[in-house]
Amino acid sequence: MLIVGAIWKIVDLTRAPRDRVLRLLVACLLLLAAGQILSFPGVTLAVDSATALGVGKVAFNAVYVSGLGALILVFLFSLPGPDRTRRRRVRLHAGLLAAVLTALVIDMIATPPALRGHTLTTADMVEPAIAAFYLIGNAYFVYAYLTPALWALRYARLASRHLALGLRVMALGLFVLAITSVNRVVWVFLRIDAPGGHQAFNTVNWSMTDWALGIVLLGLTYSAGMQVAAHLRSVVYHRRMYRELTPLWTALATAYPELVLNVEPSGSWWRRFRLRRTHERFYRRLIECRDGLVRLSPYLARVAPEADLARGPADQLARHIAEALALKPVTEDPDTAFSATRIASPSGNDLGAEARELVAVSRAYAKGPREQGTDNR
Repeated sequence: MLIVGAIWKIVDLTRAPRDRVLRLLVACLLLLAAGQILSFPGVTLAVDSATALGVGKVAFNAVYVSGLGALILVFLFSLPGPDRTRRRRVRLHAGLLAAVLTALVIDMIATPPALRGHTLTTADMVEPAIAAFYLIGNAYFVYAYLTPALWALRYARLASRHLALGLRVMALGLFVLAITSVNRVVWVFLRIDAPGGHQAFNTVNWSMTDWALGIVLLGLTYSAGMQVAAHLRSVVYHRRMYRELTPLWTALATAYPELVLNVEPSGSWWRRFRLRRTHERFYRRLIECRDGLVRLSPYLARVAPEADLARGPADQLARHIAEALALKPVTEDPDTAFSATRIASPSGNDLGAEARELVAVSRAYAKGPREQGTDNR
């Protein structure tokens, strides 16, 4: 899920390369995903084999805590506040992260070479460098989980409904992860006191960690999933509206082919690519229909001088359009001046009202005889 989220946000970043928060979010997802990969025993062993014993564990912790540091910065730069305060906080978080990474490296160097492949279940937890490695690392985990969790709750008060719910779910998962990190600190002291005991405690804690990570991912994917669902609904809606505008567009584009924007060759690979750009094609067709009606409006005024062309019924307006198209000469005199008339004016000012009005006219026009044209897009 982290890799999928990273790819998704990289695509968004290509559209907004100057978005600092988006850059930090991409870095966060990539680092956390890389950290998870480095945590696999096989990957850790491969890193140790290629370098030296213990390097894989240090690399995992360095990458993972850097990802958590990037997550903190995501919220830090997302929340409003004075730049001076933000810069001070950035220096604080960066300094703390650097200190933790330095301490982990020093602890690993101070560990006897034969013991550098240690884990939380090692029987050598009494070794000061090993105990310090896990105590310092998990103390930072507590801080790095709690900080974005608290900011997520704060940001949820300002966010939309779906985003707020996703942030609260994510915060819950982060709080549980902080608890599991505290439990690992407790586990270190238990292992110092009784190196071979309390295994059930660690098993339960790892189970909590897995569930907490799932909750965090659920919170992240919920708001993102709702955005995807809304986008897909919009695509389906615009695709349907695009098709329903086709009868009216065909008639007007046949009468005024110069109004058609950016026509590509029907068999080009670029056309096949652009067919996926549903929103752009819909808005373009809507504009072309409106421009065509503006050009046709003088003839509409002549065939229906007493009709309410701005607010009249769609079926009546469709008949007038057919009559106006029949009245229009194939070649118009360029020196002839006509005055435009308001046609099919929507009741609202939004683009949706405009589209619904023209779709109603197009549906009514489709029921009557019309001259067919070819859609080259």
